[in-house]
Amino acid sequence: MVKKIEILGLGAGDLEQLPFGVYKKLVGSSHIYLRTKEHPVVTELETEGLHYSSFDSIYEKHDQFEEVYQEIVKTLLDKAQSESIIYAVPGHPLVAERTVQLLLEKGPKREVEIIIGGGQSFIDSLFQSLKIDPIDGFQLLDGTLLEGNQLQVNQHIIISQVYDQFVASEVKLTLMERLPDDYEVYIVTAAGSKNESIEKVPLYELDRRVTINNLTSIYIPPVEDEQILLKNFSKLREIIAVLRGPNGCPWDKEQTHESLKKYLIEETYEVIEAIDSGDIDHLIEELGDVLLQVMLHAQIGEDDGYFSVEDVIEGLSAKMIRRHPHVFGSVKADNAEEVVRNWQEIKKLEKGEAPKSLLSGVSKSLPNLLRAYELQKKAAKVGFDWQDITPALEKVKEELLEFENELNGSDEQKLLAKGEFGDLLFAFVNVARFLDIHPEEALFETNEKFIRRFNYVEEKVKGSGKAFAEHTLESLDQFWDEAKLKGL
Repeated sequence: MVKKIEILGLGAGDLEQLPFGVYKKLVGSSHIYLRTKEHPVVTELETEGLHYSSFDSIYEKHDQFEEVYQEIVKTLLDKAQSESIIYAVPGHPLVAERTVQLLLEKGPKREVEIIIGGGQSFIDSLFQSLKIDPIDGFQLLDGTLLEGNQLQVNQHIIISQVYDQFVASEVKLTLMERLPDDYEVYIVTAAGSKNESIEKVPLYELDRRVTINNLTSIYIPPVEDEQILLKNFSKLREIIAVLRGPNGCPWDKEQTHESLKKYLIEETYEVIEAIDSGDIDHLIEELGDVLLQVMLHAQIGEDDGYFSVEDVIEGLSAKMIRRHPHVFGSVKADNAEEVVRNWQEIKKLEKGEAPKSLLSGVSKSLPNLLRAYELQKKAAKVGFDWQDITPALEKVKEELLEFENELNGSDEQKLLAKGEFGDLLFAFVNVARFLDIHPEEALFETNEKFIRRFNYVEEKVKGSGKAFAEHTLESLDQFWDEAKLKGL
């Protein structure tokens, strides 16, 4: 016996939309399996003697729609082992029907032939009812699986599978990530049928105003407001291309990878300052400035014909997947230390030939306090390190003594103090590393503390009516001590 499942579409609304061939098969069959009986055509066909079983009860058993679809498909494939099946779904079988896709995937593995028997899609009726032209670009998305990163808000968007108020609420919240709360959207039910309903509502009322059922779709008109489109990555790319284009900004057009280096360093430190300040708005702004540098470099690469921002994104995405096998693969990592160890091993494999020195991976362009920290970390990984902090502290005392000796000698010796001063700083960085103190962050905090206290001294001097030069160091120190007592 040939095992087969024939899938028919019930159309988008009433009986008049049903193709005659599909109608004949439905009323001429002894038994039909329906994904859901909640469809206007079913009520009309019942009067003509339609015999059916529906899977509506399965929806009540599961919390996730995917689990519902999986059980329906398993049931159908099991039944197909002993009988020929006619399975009917709303609309057209190949439009927004997850069970059909699962049957097409799993049927051949169970030696079950899957036949698509036709039906009218709700898409044609929606285009006609809303009077929109899909040539302008449109998206058809599943409301039960909707994610914000799918949305192309400059195109027509149709969201199907909005079965109930819960799905409508989830759709609303996702859309609000990209659109204003009062953006006008359309709720379309039973498009093209005699029971058609189209209601325009502000987005925030999407799940409140109307009764939603399994014939409901949401239509979001294309966004034309430039302010809303500013959230789109494509809009940012367009802006950068214009700035570097023939009619763009003279400064942006002149920039090269080399000329932009100093700005990337500056913007990175400003991000760190924003993080330390705890000011989220400031952090958003500064991260934008770093992204601007990335986009400018990518646009220069594209202008020169070497690479584009897609190449940058592709390389980064591939690297993140490769270096996180504990997330995207089968490797196990129970803690952060194992993650770092795996990362380093993968990095070695990626680099291929071993570097000439273990220290060659530490960039010369790093600020030197940070570079000293990274050099010591590299050396420590192969055992070139003290086992505890005591000898590290002794090294600081030794370097301090050598520095003092240079200062107490001749003028020629004092010129050598620069080298000893560097040794002293390097030794202090080693102590910081043992204490898990990042020297760059520690010095930043000290600089900020100095600024706060000196600002207080300036205010006190200004309030005294005298110039700085008229104050003794002792009186200025007194103001400084006051600032300390105030916790500045």
